[in-house]
Amino acid sequence: MPFRRSRFSDVVSRQLDLFVEEHAELVRECEELLARYDAAGRDEAEELYGDYVDAVETGTEALADMRDAYARTLAPADAEQYEAVFQRAVEKRLRPFALELGDR
Repeated sequence: MPFRRSRFSDVVSRQLDLFVEEHAELVRECEELLARYDAAGRDEAEELYGDYVDAVETGTEALADMRDAYARTLAPADAEQYEAVFQRAVEKRLRPFALELGDR
């Protein structure tokens, strides 16, 4: 059976493009905070990790809001499929935000 793209793949891709564009500073901040945490000594690491987690949470909330707003426009079965496609796309493209996304 050939690989078949979900009917939601294109909309999710466009949504993530928009997220990256609108939240470019936040995405960059998360990358920088993680790099600083990785390079930090023991004394600084805990605070830097907390800053990183806070930034990731902000991005996760924005993604969840985007996902939920669109899902509300769909029938329940379609919304479930869309949410699964959205989650997989975030896991591939914006991995730091994916971990908590499924819990929101």
